[in-house]
Amino acid sequence: QVQLVESGGGLVQAGGSLRLSCAASGGTLSYNAMGWFRQAPGKEREFVAGISRSGASTSYADSVKGRFTISRDNAKSSVYLQMNNLKPEDTAVYYCARHRGVVSTAYEVTEFNAWGQGTQVTVSS
Repeated sequence: QVQLVESGGGLVQAGGSLRLSCAASGGTLSYNAMGWFRQAPGKEREFVAGISRSGASTSYADSVKGRFTISRDNAKSSVYLQMNNLKPEDTAVYYCARHRGVVSTAYEVTEFNAWGQGTQVTVSS
């Protein structure tokens, strides 16, 4: 049973940057598309970014386009989320998730079958 572990969250001022990492234990992420989601207090979990198995295809929520970049290193079974120009509205718990297939067009929450425990990102104004 693969387990996903996120790291890299923290407190940052608006305009700053963070890089989140997601690593797998007990399995590999190399055969699946992957995604990052976030959930703010009182809100539903929302899609942030997704990447195909090969890394050739990526997708982003409109709210983060041009600021966030998703990438992966299949040799290290890891996925990353580089977050630049952070805004207070980016404050949330960020989750890494493994997709059930190799690529997705919609990256719906229900398409993912493994989730990390989440890492807190707090952006102060």
